[in-house]
Amino acid sequence: MTRSKMEKVRKLLENNPKIKTEDVCKQLDIAKSYAYVLMSKARTAFMQEHGYTINSKMADRKRLHKRLEVARPISNLPKGMTVAEADEIVADVNQAIAQHDAVNHPAHYTTGGIETIDFIEVKGLGYHLGNVVKYVTRADHKGSKLEDLRKAQWYLTRAIERAKG
Repeated sequence: MTRSKMEKVRKLLENNPKIKTEDVCKQLDIAKSYAYVLMSKARTAFMQEHGYTINSKMADRKRLHKRLEVARPISNLPKGMTVAEADEIVADVNQAIAQHDAVNHPAHYTTGGIETIDFIEVKGLGYHLGNVVKYVTRADHKGSKLEDLRKAQWYLTRAIERAKG
Protein backbone atom coordinates (compact mmCIF):
# COMPACT_ATOMS: atom_id res chain seq x y z
CA MET A 1 0.00 0.00 0.00
CA THR A 2 1.47 3.37 -0.98
CA ARG A 3 1.34 6.28 1.37
CA SER A 4 -0.11 9.60 0.34
CA LYS A 5 2.23 12.49 -0.40
CA MET A 6 1.00 14.21 2.78
CA GLU A 7 2.09 11.21 4.87
CA LYS A 8 5.44 11.14 3.09
CA VAL A 9 5.99 14.85 3.74
CA ARG A 10 5.06 14.41 7.38
CA LYS A 11 7.54 11.55 7.74
CA LEU A 12 10.27 13.62 6.07
CA LEU A 13 9.57 16.52 8.46
CA GLU A 14 9.51 14.28 11.52
CA ASN A 15 12.88 12.80 10.54
CA ASN A 16 14.37 16.17 9.60
CA PRO A 17 12.37 19.24 10.73
CA LYS A 18 14.83 21.54 8.95
CA ILE A 19 14.48 19.84 5.57
CA LYS A 20 14.47 22.32 2.71
CA THR A 21 11.49 22.66 0.42
CA GLU A 22 13.73 21.92 -2.56
CA ASP A 23 14.73 18.59 -1.01
CA VAL A 24 11.08 17.66 -0.45
CA CYS A 25 10.39 18.54 -4.11
CA LYS A 26 13.23 16.31 -5.31
CA GLN A 27 12.38 13.35 -3.07
CA LEU A 28 8.67 13.36 -3.92
CA ASP A 29 8.93 14.77 -7.46
CA ILE A 30 6.44 17.57 -6.80
CA ALA A 31 6.27 21.29 -7.56
CA LYS A 32 7.63 23.77 -5.04
CA SER A 33 4.25 25.42 -4.44
CA TYR A 34 2.69 22.01 -3.73
CA ALA A 35 5.54 21.16 -1.36
CA TYR A 36 4.93 24.40 0.59
CA VAL A 37 1.26 23.53 0.99
CA LEU A 38 1.95 19.95 2.04
CA MET A 39 4.69 20.97 4.50
CA SER A 40 2.43 23.58 6.09
CA LYS A 41 -0.48 21.14 6.36
CA ALA A 42 1.78 18.44 7.79
CA ARG A 43 3.11 20.79 10.47
CA THR A 44 -0.40 21.96 11.35
CA ALA A 45 -1.75 18.40 11.51
CA PHE A 46 1.15 17.35 13.74
CA MET A 47 0.53 20.33 16.05
CA GLN A 48 -3.19 19.57 16.29
CA GLU A 49 -2.56 15.90 16.95
CA HIS A 50 0.24 16.26 19.49
CA GLY A 51 -0.11 19.77 20.93
CA TYR A 52 3.46 20.74 20.03
CA THR A 53 5.45 21.31 16.85
CA ILE A 54 7.66 18.89 14.96
CA ASN A 55 10.66 21.12 15.70
CA SER A 56 9.95 21.05 19.44
CA LYS A 57 9.58 17.24 19.28
CA MET A 58 13.09 16.95 17.87
CA ALA A 59 14.51 19.44 20.38
CA ASP A 60 12.86 17.53 23.25
CA ARG A 61 14.28 14.27 21.94
CA LYS A 62 17.80 15.74 21.84
CA ARG A 63 17.47 17.12 25.38
CA LEU A 64 16.14 13.79 26.63
CA HIS A 65 19.05 11.89 25.11
CA LYS A 66 21.55 14.29 26.71
CA ARG A 67 19.91 13.85 30.10
CA LEU A 68 19.74 10.08 29.71
CA GLU A 69 23.45 9.95 28.91
CA VAL A 70 24.09 11.53 32.31
CA ALA A 71 21.58 9.33 34.14
CA ARG A 72 22.35 5.99 32.46
CA PRO A 73 25.58 4.98 34.19
CA ILE A 74 24.52 3.08 37.30
CA SER A 75 27.26 4.74 39.35
CA ASN A 76 25.72 8.19 38.72
CA LEU A 77 22.27 7.27 40.02
CA PRO A 78 21.28 7.98 43.62
CA LYS A 79 21.47 4.92 45.82
CA GLY A 80 18.44 2.68 45.33
CA MET A 81 17.25 4.38 42.10
CA THR A 82 16.81 2.25 38.99
CA VAL A 83 17.55 3.34 35.44
CA ALA A 84 13.81 3.06 34.68
CA GLU A 85 13.02 5.46 37.54
CA ALA A 86 15.67 7.89 36.29
CA ASP A 87 14.23 7.67 32.76
CA GLU A 88 10.77 8.48 34.13
CA ILE A 89 12.06 11.53 36.02
CA VAL A 90 13.91 12.76 32.94
CA ALA A 91 10.76 12.36 30.82
CA ASP A 92 8.72 14.34 33.39
CA VAL A 93 11.31 17.13 33.44
CA ASN A 94 11.38 17.28 29.64
CA GLN A 95 7.60 17.48 29.50
CA ALA A 96 7.59 20.35 31.98
CA ILE A 97 10.30 22.15 30.00
CA ALA A 98 8.39 21.68 26.75
CA GLN A 99 5.22 23.12 28.28
CA HIS A 100 7.00 26.23 29.53
CA ASP A 101 9.66 26.77 26.89
CA ALA A 102 9.66 30.55 26.63
CA VAL A 103 12.84 30.57 24.53
CA ASN A 104 12.24 27.97 21.81
CA HIS A 105 8.44 27.82 21.64
CA PRO A 106 6.80 30.73 23.47
CA ALA A 107 3.02 30.53 23.70
CA HIS A 108 2.53 33.89 21.97
CA TYR A 109 4.16 32.48 18.80
CA THR A 110 2.39 29.11 18.75
CA THR A 111 -1.23 30.26 18.92
CA GLY A 112 -3.27 29.07 15.95
CA GLY A 113 -1.60 25.72 15.30
CA ILE A 114 1.53 26.91 13.49
CA GLU A 115 4.55 28.66 14.89
CA THR A 116 5.14 32.13 13.52
CA ILE A 117 8.73 31.26 12.58
CA ASP A 118 7.54 28.27 10.53
CA PHE A 119 5.14 30.52 8.59
CA ILE A 120 7.82 33.17 8.03
CA GLU A 121 10.32 30.59 6.80
CA VAL A 122 7.85 28.77 4.54
CA LYS A 123 6.84 32.06 2.93
CA GLY A 124 10.48 33.21 2.69
CA LEU A 125 9.57 36.63 4.06
CA GLY A 126 13.02 37.78 5.13
CA TYR A 127 13.94 40.06 8.03
CA HIS A 128 11.64 43.07 7.63
CA LEU A 129 8.44 41.32 6.57
CA GLY A 130 9.17 38.48 8.99
CA ASN A 131 9.19 41.01 11.82
CA VAL A 132 5.90 42.47 10.57
CA VAL A 133 4.31 39.02 10.83
CA LYS A 134 5.97 38.39 14.20
CA TYR A 135 4.68 41.57 15.79
CA VAL A 136 1.19 41.29 14.29
CA THR A 137 0.73 37.67 15.38
CA ARG A 138 1.84 38.29 18.94
CA ALA A 139 0.06 41.64 19.41
CA ASP A 140 -2.94 40.12 21.21
CA HIS A 141 -0.88 37.72 23.28
CA LYS A 142 2.09 39.57 24.73
CA GLY A 143 2.70 42.98 26.23
CA SER A 144 1.19 46.08 24.67
CA LYS A 145 -0.90 45.47 21.56
CA LEU A 146 -0.47 49.06 20.38
CA GLU A 147 3.31 48.88 20.82
CA ASP A 148 3.55 45.63 18.84
CA LEU A 149 1.39 47.05 16.04
CA ARG A 150 3.57 50.17 15.90
CA LYS A 151 6.67 47.96 15.64
CA ALA A 152 5.03 46.01 12.80
CA GLN A 153 4.21 49.31 11.10
CA TRP A 154 7.82 50.47 11.47
CA TYR A 155 9.15 47.31 9.80
CA LEU A 156 6.51 47.47 7.06
CA THR A 157 7.38 51.10 6.31
CA ARG A 158 11.05 50.14 6.14
CA ALA A 159 10.27 47.27 3.74
CA ILE A 160 8.22 49.61 1.54
CA GLU A 161 11.06 52.15 1.45
CA ARG A 162 13.56 49.45 0.50
CA ALA A 163 11.24 48.19 -2.24
CA LYS A 164 10.98 51.69 -3.70
CA GLY A 165 14.76 51.68 -4.05
